[in-house]
Amino acid sequence: MFEGIEFLNIEFFWLLLLLPLAMLWYLFKYKGQTAELKISTLKGFKITNSWLPKFKHLLFVFRLVALTFLIIALARPRTVDVSSKTKTTRGIDIVMAIDVSASMLARDLKPNRLEALKNVASEFIKGRPNDRIGLVEYAGESYTKTPITSDKSIVLRSLGDIKYNTIIEGGTAIGMGLATAVNRLKDSKAKSKVIILLTDGVNNSGAINPTIASELAVEFGIKTYTIGLGTNGMALSPIQIKPNGEFQYGRVQVEIDEALLKEIAQVTGGKYFRATNNKKLVEIYNEINKLEKTEVEEFKFYNYEEKFRWFVCVAGVLLLIELLLRITIFRSFV
Repeated sequence: MFEGIEFLNIEFFWLLLLLPLAMLWYLFKYKGQTAELKISTLKGFKITNSWLPKFKHLLFVFRLVALTFLIIALARPRTVDVSSKTKTTRGIDIVMAIDVSASMLARDLKPNRLEALKNVASEFIKGRPNDRIGLVEYAGESYTKTPITSDKSIVLRSLGDIKYNTIIEGGTAIGMGLATAVNRLKDSKAKSKVIILLTDGVNNSGAINPTIASELAVEFGIKTYTIGLGTNGMALSPIQIKPNGEFQYGRVQVEIDEALLKEIAQVTGGKYFRATNNKKLVEIYNEINKLEKTEVEEFKFYNYEEKFRWFVCVAGVLLLIELLLRITIFRSFV
């Protein structure tokens, strides 16, 4: 009966404690009004069995139930229908610039650096429902994989399609990757623009110097978070391609230009991170997720429907029934 109902004045439920006292009072009164007559024999009396005296206690039951319903009505039962509407007040446009050079196939992260990144980045994208996100791939050159869009299914599908290929020129052009990401964001009207640039190497190719690309980011008000991906020391990395097209792996010294990545982050107002394993990579994206919060305004609308009238009506009907029975059928017994 009370599912989905809240009570505005629950203090009135304390009155329910009076009902057991009323029952005790009724029993005491009933016994006090019952006369006893002792006779030696019933011979000579005509005894008729009437059902009316047996049901006269129903009058008190009706009154007791009516009082219960009145107390519930005083507690002000009502249902609440809550609807909400959200409004994004500060959207963020994000471009993820991802290194897709052959070294990203190194197996110091599981199953390799590129796949580990894709797994973590996909969760990051899913957790940004109110932002627009784009993807940039770079190795020795760079290009836009996905322009900034609010359609996360497109971004996630494009992210899943990213893999190492020989079409892009080999090498690591950090400046080119950053410049392409800046180009995707420079015309954005968003109040906050962010680049997440990830690499596992050093800048060794490309026509644009990373310092120039950083200055462009500053000019257009774009913050850059940089991530150096790879364990410290040696890593099992591709060293050559076998005749069958598969990579041959060997132990290779991990080289990351951390000084450059720190400089890019500092100049643009971002932050540098180093991911040496899968767990650390997850922590980094979680931290970026916390640092770049989208402000969302939530409006809640409450529709209240009062239910006390139903309880009052039931109580009134019960009291009316009790009164009618008292002045008609049970008149001679009360």
